[in-house]
Amino acid sequence: MTDDSTPRLDRRSFVKAAGVAGATAALGGVTAATPGRDPGPKKEEILVGVSAGAGDIEQKVTSYVPGNAEVVHKNETLRYVAVKFPSNAADVARENFIEAITKKDGIKYAEPNATHEALAAPSDPQFGDQYAPQQVRSDEAWDTTFGDSNVTIAVVDTGAQYDHPDLADNYASDPGSDFVDADSDPYPDAPGDEYHGTHVSGCAAATVDNDTGVAGQGNSALINGRALDENGSGSTADIADAVEWAADQGADVINLSLGGGGYTDTMKNAVSYATSNGSLVVAAAGNDGSRGVSYPAAYSGCVAVSAVDSEENLASFSQYGDSVELCAPGVDVLSTTTETRGSYETLSGTSMATPVTSGVAGLTLAKWDLTPTELRTHLKNTAADVGLSADQQGSGQVDAYAAVTTDPANAGGGDGGDGGESGDSTTESVDASLSGFWDDDDYSYAWEYSDPTTVEVVLDGPSNADFDLYVNTGTTENASSGDYDYASTSTDSQESITIDAPDDSTEMQIDVDSYTGAGEYTLTITEFQ
Repeated sequence: MTDDSTPRLDRRSFVKAAGVAGATAALGGVTAATPGRDPGPKKEEILVGVSAGAGDIEQKVTSYVPGNAEVVHKNETLRYVAVKFPSNAADVARENFIEAITKKDGIKYAEPNATHEALAAPSDPQFGDQYAPQQVRSDEAWDTTFGDSNVTIAVVDTGAQYDHPDLADNYASDPGSDFVDADSDPYPDAPGDEYHGTHVSGCAAATVDNDTGVAGQGNSALINGRALDENGSGSTADIADAVEWAADQGADVINLSLGGGGYTDTMKNAVSYATSNGSLVVAAAGNDGSRGVSYPAAYSGCVAVSAVDSEENLASFSQYGDSVELCAPGVDVLSTTTETRGSYETLSGTSMATPVTSGVAGLTLAKWDLTPTELRTHLKNTAADVGLSADQQGSGQVDAYAAVTTDPANAGGGDGGDGGESGDSTTESVDASLSGFWDDDDYSYAWEYSDPTTVEVVLDGPSNADFDLYVNTGTTENASSGDYDYASTSTDSQESITIDAPDDSTEMQIDVDSYTGAGEYTLTITEFQ
């Protein structure tokens, strides 16, 4: 909080229309899938998000479901249900359902249950010495710490061979959960084909200094949410449920080496839930070599990671763009694989660069006590400039030694950092209330810093209402549900927007809007230099 007596957060309230608030709804957890629900991709399903003010989510949606379809799954925390149509149903039937149900009161969105793929790109089958830990200077950081088992990295991926000789010491005694087969064991179904999650686990945290195999970035604890099947594919619902689960397990870092399916509200809400509950979500930029980052990495709540090779050149397959925040080794990365495949192999992809980054994040948390946003900022402040453009490397290549040895309170970049950041932050908050769906509050925020690196806007509202958050930057126009640069519109009142390198040419415009319900809320703005 600044000592300046002039308030930087100015409130202006507006009334939209007269009306009454919606009914309240209780929150629970993930509800298991209906027996018989197929694992893996679920292209015949539609995900429907229900506002917190609309009551029981299954009852709300069921009344609008046509006779040839049924609700087969629900998630009370993220407040969505999956509606399954027959496999022979025409695409137009699902399209008509989406169009019709999104017009109903209390329905926030309806969207296909998109398919996501593991982001490993094929590489020449050659084995050699590791270079990733050395290139990001994890080996130098080990002079300070080998990591901490109290720091947890969740690998949301295919199943992982958690009893692998080079992973067993770092995998938790309860290694995870299977969202594909709806059971408690994330072990690969077909270890000969299902190896991606094992490789990702090793990139992050293959046991260091155990006289066995390879080394990850540090000895963080690992858990595995199996959300991709043996073919490396999985549905939005399974991945979103696994992200929620990982956050509920207290994961400090959630690794998403997957992508595809485009933007979905369900997945964005899961990322926002994880961030709000203390997890840093790290995601792969994508592997098609184009400009533009894939989802989920493109969500503002995710740290998008591109891939470089052993010469610190951008990998030919790596996607790039303004959303990239960090880069890491992702070409011919040697790591653990299933014992069926020989225990170790080299793979390439942003799938590999992402867990290298997650592993460094875990190693950093072994030294410094940081919130997800503070950790995100610290990793960027201490990243090494490898000579690529900002849209290829973001803030630079993740640097474990600089991250571990540089005090976040004075993050000048360390050895290899960009040297231009102070690591300071300032926080402003306000408590207020909304009376019903006709009500909203507008705020303008005066920047504390010149050229802030990041700003985080967080809304903490009532659990039995549905408040949304909208932000404009670079304009004096009020933000609103119809005019915004950034939005967080989950099915409840827990919203978060993170903006990297925000436009500070004008005061930031913020709108807190009641979609349904009433109650008190806290709006918090944290600005990082």
